[in-house]
Amino acid sequence: MAKILIVDDEAAQREMLAGFLKKKGFQVLAAPNGAAAIAEYAGFFSPMAVIDLKMPDMNGLELLVRLREINPFVQVIVLTAFATVETAVEAMRKGAFGYLTKPVNLDELLINLKNAVEQNRLVTENDLLRRTVADLADIPEMIGESEAMQRIRSLVARVGPADSAVLLTGPSGTGKGLVAQLIHQLSPRRDCRFVQLNCALLPETLLESELFGHEKGAFTGADRKRAGRFELADGGTIFLDEIGDMPLVMQAKLLRVLEDGVFEPLGSEQSKRVDVRVISATNRDLKGLIAERRFREDLFFRIDTVRIELPPLSARGGDILILADHFLRQVARRMNKPIEGITEAAAARLVAYSWPGNIRELRNVVERAVVLSIDSTIGPDDLPGLAPISSDELSPMGALSLAEMEKRHIAVVLKAAGGNMQKTAEILGIHRNTLRQKIRDYHLQEDA
Repeated sequence: MAKILIVDDEAAQREMLAGFLKKKGFQVLAAPNGAAAIAEYAGFFSPMAVIDLKMPDMNGLELLVRLREINPFVQVIVLTAFATVETAVEAMRKGAFGYLTKPVNLDELLINLKNAVEQNRLVTENDLLRRTVADLADIPEMIGESEAMQRIRSLVARVGPADSAVLLTGPSGTGKGLVAQLIHQLSPRRDCRFVQLNCALLPETLLESELFGHEKGAFTGADRKRAGRFELADGGTIFLDEIGDMPLVMQAKLLRVLEDGVFEPLGSEQSKRVDVRVISATNRDLKGLIAERRFREDLFFRIDTVRIELPPLSARGGDILILADHFLRQVARRMNKPIEGITEAAAARLVAYSWPGNIRELRNVVERAVVLSIDSTIGPDDLPGLAPISSDELSPMGALSLAEMEKRHIAVVLKAAGGNMQKTAEILGIHRNTLRQKIRDYHLQEDA
């Protein structure tokens, strides 16, 4: 039942429209003038309004503006018996969705209202998507300005509200578990459980019990009945980490649950039905495993509805220093140590290192550096295990701000790329437009 506000000073017109729309399933609030509509609208907050243009005290265009101040996404259809091109243009300029003449063609009104409902849905979803992407940028594993991370934040924001199966791929330590939790929190299932299981940690028998549960006496040591992860996740989300390591026999049983929502606990002949969203993750090449007949192709197609590939940290360019700065501030605050920044030499080591452990390793390295540091800055001696940088251009210059380190790094890469913007953006792992903005912000063109 879509809500709709009707405002018209003519009682007969107002009552006719209200009665018609109620019969069509709308929940209607009818008001005789703009002041009454404003007084009640905040509590009603409908996505649509049908308002008369000519009314005493407050005309329809003034009311339209006031309604959009309360609800920027309200879709307003303006009615008038005195249609002119000028008033139509003015109504659209102030944000009206539609403009109809009296006497109202009710079929035309319904078509307009149907389109208005869809438009309201689109604009509110787009607004939520924009705000969600912005919120994701504050989460450590989602921090970064590289093109890859911008794409992933957008994907997570769009995939979360859907109910499709998701496959997360990428090396260990890139944050697949966190992304799975984010997707769950953005979904309509957020109020139900998020249950996770690492498929690589358990032998086949125990894995089946963990997934589907067991009856008392089902196997040696089963001294009581136990619910499995799928049953615990009913209504919510189950996250199957390292699914590429799942034995083939278990893959067949998992496929049945994904297709039919039905399984039997170990030792039971009674089927259970569940409604679960499945998010899977792997750092392995599933297509390669399929070719080796170690992973079922039909299961792969079932879990690969939407794929999000998390890149290694080494492929994220300038994100390394952005993340390092974030972790540094976070750890220094927790340990109550007055660390002001990272020296240029230390920053160079961080950027040059290959980061096989990805974000997880970077976080540990920064925390260890904060623990070891006896100065107000993190220097290369606080980063044991990271190869030193040999460069004639590099000389210790004390602590640099993150912005200054980024500025110098961009300048070096830009010079090495011969001023080629596209090549520089690819090396830095950021979008060309982002690079262009940073060049303007840092006045690098003038510096050159």
